[in-house]
Amino acid sequence: MDLTKFDYELPEASIAQEPLADRAASRMLVLYRAEQRWEDRVFRDLPHYLGNGDCLVFNDSKVFPSRLFGRRENFSGRVEVLLLRPTSADKLTWTALVRPGRKMRTGESIVFDGDVEAKIVGRGEYGERTLRFVQVENIYETLQRIGHVPLPPYIRRPDRAEDHDRYQTIFARQTGSVAAPTAGLHFTPEILEQCRTAGAAMAYVTLHVGLGTFQPVRGETLHSEQFEITKENMSRIEEAKRLVCVGTTSVRAVESQALGKNEETDLFIRPGFEFRRTGAMLTNFHLPQSSLLMLVCALAGTDLVLAAYRYAVAESYRFFSYGDCMLII
Repeated sequence: MDLTKFDYELPEASIAQEPLADRAASRMLVLYRAEQRWEDRVFRDLPHYLGNGDCLVFNDSKVFPSRLFGRRENFSGRVEVLLLRPTSADKLTWTALVRPGRKMRTGESIVFDGDVEAKIVGRGEYGERTLRFVQVENIYETLQRIGHVPLPPYIRRPDRAEDHDRYQTIFARQTGSVAAPTAGLHFTPEILEQCRTAGAAMAYVTLHVGLGTFQPVRGETLHSEQFEITKENMSRIEEAKRLVCVGTTSVRAVESQALGKNEETDLFIRPGFEFRRTGAMLTNFHLPQSSLLMLVCALAGTDLVLAAYRYAVAESYRFFSYGDCMLII
């Protein structure tokens, strides 16, 4: 796969480092696929693009404080751990990214705040480690106490108390993501009500964002991620005349289900993919050469998307997780 086809130049200053004070104050670039054009709007205009028969699809996965800082047992150097997903029924064994990874060997222990300890019990194909927490009763309660918000690496500052709220959608319910489904960050209760008033139904999927968010594209597959769509939400999706998916994770969930996948998906959506359910999409701007950018190109066309991205850079749109958004119709 030629990743250079999905590249664009992005100045460092275009990457949003802070969220806006008002969630709904973002700019929104609207792409018209049939007309091969775009226009500048603001996110508060979204309800004007909705009507009867539309169904907004949200990812209600909740980010947990999955970044931990500790030290190697019997050493003083700092160790950073990013928990990715639990691999045991008691949720005490996890796949994780560890830095510095080369020094951390199977059998070693990491000690975190409050003398919380985890032992390295294995390693994965791409350098990830398997950790087992010791003498912990409720891992999520423990993480709320010692964990940090897992801000993406392009946000070059430590997490702060306000990130616990702002790096979380207002409809997050199901704990399990290590990155926010960022297109949903723009919504407020008022905007949701205006979307309902416009005639749009609402459905929720749960797709827990995992390792694929942090790894570069390798070959033809992505890391598997867990997802679920309840019968009630599936009925709303099937009854809709047009699905307006909020974020790439919602797209992956509904398209995976349409292909007969259940509970887990490694679906890699890229140009040439045949969309079975997605009729429109709200999404943030994505990293160059990423699988997320490829998904957007699959829906709207690579040439149109990259031209719009170059325009957004020139017009000082804010990029990535805390940035502005794009509506593709």
